[in-house]
Amino acid sequence: MRNAILFLVSGFFLPITCVFADSGSQEDWSVHYQFTAIGQGDPEFHSSYRGPLSLSPDGEIRETVSSTLFLGRRLWQGAELYVNPEISQGKGLSNTQGVAGFPNGEATHAGFMKSSLFARFFIWNNIARAYLRQTFNLSDTYEHVDSGQNQLAQNQATSRIVVSAGKMSAVDIFDNNQYSNDPRTQFLNWALMSNGAWDYPADAKGYTFGLTIEYIQPSFAIRWGNFMEPKAANNAHLDSHWSKGPIGEVIEVEKPYTVRNHPGKVRLLGYMNHAHMGLYKDAINSSNVDITASRKYRFKYGAGLNVEQEITKDLGAFMRLGWDDGKTETWAYTEIDKTAVLGLSLKGTSWSRPDDTVGLAEFINGLSSVHREYLEDGGTGFILGDGHLNYNYEKGTEVYYDYHLPKGFFYHL
Repeated sequence: MRNAILFLVSGFFLPITCVFADSGSQEDWSVHYQFTAIGQGDPEFHSSYRGPLSLSPDGEIRETVSSTLFLGRRLWQGAELYVNPEISQGKGLSNTQGVAGFPNGEATHAGFMKSSLFARFFIWNNIARAYLRQTFNLSDTYEHVDSGQNQLAQNQATSRIVVSAGKMSAVDIFDNNQYSNDPRTQFLNWALMSNGAWDYPADAKGYTFGLTIEYIQPSFAIRWGNFMEPKAANNAHLDSHWSKGPIGEVIEVEKPYTVRNHPGKVRLLGYMNHAHMGLYKDAINSSNVDITASRKYRFKYGAGLNVEQEITKDLGAFMRLGWDDGKTETWAYTEIDKTAVLGLSLKGTSWSRPDDTVGLAEFINGLSSVHREYLEDGGTGFILGDGHLNYNYEKGTEVYYDYHLPKGFFYHL
């Protein structure tokens, strides 16, 4: 049974945005910048047992810092290029280990920065995204899209095909939710910012190379993507053994709807990963419970449900459910085989702070029976591995308050 831990969390988010645009409704290029610092701590607590990947009982305070430049450029009709130089430093509590639903979403790509901030901005390893987006309009009816990070202001067709290719994050395209999607401005927990049971393809910083195709209609959308997998579990390098076919494939169907004139969306996601992964059952049957000894190219699959619903103009609710096969080694995201999430998001209009937001969410994460047995026998993953603990469900609650200061600044608590 895991110990119950109270996390004391605070973060300071400083998005500074500079936009260069034409005087009309369509931008040809734009520049946005965001700096995010997160500080977290937990108190000292009693632990009767401590394994190789246990959360430290000593009490600690850790910080992560990231700095991202969002560059966008229109190339030709329907074509947009986006490049995001990004540098980060710091680690999460206990070296970002010991909790599957980790409480710092920025810790997924925080690294070590040894030279000056700007000296390393344009080193290739620090380019988070560099991709081309091509839109093919299918209708003569249009809707306006405002300028944003990796989004040029423009009028886009309500029926369209969008093709994106290059370096990106799989969660840029899939499993979006307007109330819980960005750990820099919303919920921080890994189980809340995306579906925890989706072992989405990514390197250790959260990015990969891929191709996505979106078919978007006013009444539905279908998205498909193929992404490169890491060479090893939670590895910084992507697997280029093309003949073996290491790839992460995902498909998502989205259906918008309304309830008493309040919009909502439901998304159903399915994925299939093919990578050089081990089997928990084989590791249990081995002499030293070593998951790496059973690695070979095999498949892992799962599904997720994502719902968002406006209740009033200021109040929204969201839900996520996720499941994976639970037999195959966790490879890229986190050690969650099944998850359930429920949350609320409230704008501050009623207390004369319409730009402020309060968020409340609860989650429960679980492991498959063979995954639990593997960990209880002394096996380790890249996040969990306490030795011989009796693993139970992981439950958590997160509350945040976004307090907006002068335009471009806000405090997230």
